[in-house]
Amino acid sequence: MTTPDTQQPRTGADILRSALRRNVGAMIRGTLLMGLYQAGETAFPIALGLIVEHTMQGERSLGALAVSIAALAVIITTVSLSWRFGMRILQKANTTEAHRWRVRVAGCGLRPVARDVDLKSGEVLTIATEDADQTADIIEVVPLLISSLVAVLVAAVALGLADIRLGLLVIVGTVAILSILSVLSKRIGASTREQQARVARAGAKVADLISGLRPLHGFGGNHQAFLAYRQVSTEAKHQAVTVARANGAYAGAALVLNAALAAAVTLTAGLLAFDGRITVGELVMAVGLAQFIIEPLKLFSEMPKYVMIARASAERMALVLAAPPVLVPGSEHPSPGGDLEVDGVRHGTLRGLKFQVRAGEFVAIAAYRPRAAADLAAVLALNVPPAAYEGAVRVGGRELAELSVEAVRAHLLVNPYDGEIFAGTLRTNIDPSGTSRTVPEAVEASLLTDVVALHREGLDYGVRDRGANLSGGQRQRLSLARALAADSDILVLHDPTTAVDAVTEQLIARNLAELRRGRTTVVITSSPALLDAADRVLVLDEGVVTAEGTHRNLLVTDAEYCAAVTR
Repeated sequence: MTTPDTQQPRTGADILRSALRRNVGAMIRGTLLMGLYQAGETAFPIALGLIVEHTMQGERSLGALAVSIAALAVIITTVSLSWRFGMRILQKANTTEAHRWRVRVAGCGLRPVARDVDLKSGEVLTIATEDADQTADIIEVVPLLISSLVAVLVAAVALGLADIRLGLLVIVGTVAILSILSVLSKRIGASTREQQARVARAGAKVADLISGLRPLHGFGGNHQAFLAYRQVSTEAKHQAVTVARANGAYAGAALVLNAALAAAVTLTAGLLAFDGRITVGELVMAVGLAQFIIEPLKLFSEMPKYVMIARASAERMALVLAAPPVLVPGSEHPSPGGDLEVDGVRHGTLRGLKFQVRAGEFVAIAAYRPRAAADLAAVLALNVPPAAYEGAVRVGGRELAELSVEAVRAHLLVNPYDGEIFAGTLRTNIDPSGTSRTVPEAVEASLLTDVVALHREGLDYGVRDRGANLSGGQRQRLSLARALAADSDILVLHDPTTAVDAVTEQLIARNLAELRRGRTTVVITSSPALLDAADRVLVLDEGVVTAEGTHRNLLVTDAEYCAAVTR
């Protein structure tokens, strides 16, 4: 049964409530300690007032002095330790909660089930970092808010005992300050949401530029891409300036209002002392509290701003976490065997595509149109949910819609033509989980042996982000080695050798057929070497299979096929 904490939150308020509920224990402990800290801070000027009062009454003995010093030492020690341990508890809870939300947002971004979210990967990255951190700040905000309130109430009570007018002045002034600042905080919240969106868009644009850097160099689009990023970044800058102005106005207003209240308390206490309605000791206490109360009032008045920022960040996280899945996976598992069937699939350029690959067969699909090859690969890779296309795809006799995503991934691997290369080593790119038993065979079959032999570290040779220190052919062979090392029941390769030379391609085709013998393999390609190595070739034209046979037979019997694969 799903618990409230494991349900996907629908709104930003749900996220904040979940964070508060999960950390209620730490927040209670932190609130008690921070309340003790604020009470100790408040007690310091009260103690000074009492000491002065006793001194004015003639109690000037060494014993009284020792008691006074001991009382002040206890207050200082209490203030120091309560702050230290209170903030430790709250910051640990804050950091842990931020980690939970980062993992949760990242899980949604990495989940193989597609999600209908109008956000780019760069934006999801920003949400999983900055917004997660700002949302978790609510764990510290609430205890600090309560402890600040404690300080204000203690000060109001102490002043009220001296004279009721002083206590009422503090309470009424605090309410007035918070009422004014709550209006300003709403503006900050709206401006912050817009700033976060614009900064995230700029981050997404950077991610797009980095991933497309080589193509941009190729056709000379660097300048236009830079101008596009500059425009997005400028918009983010202008919005950041707007937020800074709002924050500045808020901070300035809070400082002026807090100082005005402190001045009013001080002047009122002075007038009361002048009229003889309060003693000199009470005047010292009132002046000390008036100076002290500025800090908790400042903290108290800043809390609404942080609450609005946390709420804005939580609402952005909800965009990812609460987005409805476009695919609800089943729970079945495919039957053993490894056969693959595409039955009347209509999607994109596919027009009722139908074919079957028997278990252990090596089949090549020659797609005359690259778009058709991409559409087929997307359907098989679950990038397109079964509900979004007509027909059915069956793995081991079970339709994809009936299978869990984990079951599909365990039996069917689709390796894209642009497989991502990660920062790390050759070994970690080939075998990310560290569990493959066929890494040497995969390296040999993909002809990555020359890259391994070229470096003294061998498979432990460092690879930069996106394979920046590898050539295009080396990156493609590394991606192929990773697919082969997975040793899945059904392997689908999409144009695995487009970046290698003809001789290397011939050797890879032969090695691939040898290594995958007895395992179901589908290669979507126009490479003559891979087509020739396949047991059977399916010709994909106009979204359907128009011809079938071995590569050599098709070269003789199908003039269109011969022209397409030998040009």
